[in-house]
Amino acid sequence: MDFLDKLTKCIRKNNSLLCVGLDPDKTNIPKHLKGVSSQYQFTKSIVDVTSDLVCAFKLNSAFYEAEGSNGILQLKKICDYLNSNYSHIPTILDAKRADIGNTNYGYAAYAFDYLNVGAVTVNPYLGGKTLSLFLDRKDRGVIILCRTSNPGAGEIQDLVSDDKKIYQIVAEKVKNDWNENANCLLVVGATYPEELAEIRKIVGDDMVLLIPGLGAQGGEVEATVKAGVNKHREGIIINSSRSVIFASTGTDFAEAARKAATEFRNEINKVRG
Repeated sequence: MDFLDKLTKCIRKNNSLLCVGLDPDKTNIPKHLKGVSSQYQFTKSIVDVTSDLVCAFKLNSAFYEAEGSNGILQLKKICDYLNSNYSHIPTILDAKRADIGNTNYGYAAYAFDYLNVGAVTVNPYLGGKTLSLFLDRKDRGVIILCRTSNPGAGEIQDLVSDDKKIYQIVAEKVKNDWNENANCLLVVGATYPEELAEIRKIVGDDMVLLIPGLGAQGGEVEATVKAGVNKHREGIIINSSRSVIFASTGTDFAEAARKAATEFRNEINKVRG
């Protein structure tokens, strides 16, 4: 089953557009989780208590890479756990990779073969040809940065060429030229709902948008859902990381995460209708 088929089934099974970001920042992991496997213990607990509330899990590679070889081993361990115990839930590696061909071969092999995730985020700056090693993986999702959620996103993404902004050109390029295998998605931040609505119009109803920026980054649920969903009231993956996984940093962190994820999913569904 390819990534997008799995995503659609999980959305409908769990009645959810919520993606929980598994970003185990060591500075926020509850202090009672000690030792070399604290990141794995933490993320495993979050997965177990939210698995029936999500449409996907997203793992930000940076938090694991920061811990060196041990962090990479814990990332591999949680990916293996997800694939063994929750194989029906899509997994996303948030790594924002992009480079020349030979380097991308290594990045794609790391994400899809070693970690065995369903999708990976990539940067479009080097062009479609360099992304071919990702795009050619027909069963995997390739999630391309378009209009990101960070405050300084417009410095580059709002630059104009031929009367179009860079993020508009990216959206059109992905839709018209790069999506031959129907495995492309776009990253569009919740902090820019007007641009989100605009990008939905550009790409149509068939392309899925990964939407970060809700919760801790300040995006609003109602504006995001209304701007992003397609005609089927689907077509978006709304990611929340810190607001869910660090709802508590005490011994009750798992229960607090489930409560936060439940409230978040229900709030999204209330707007979604």
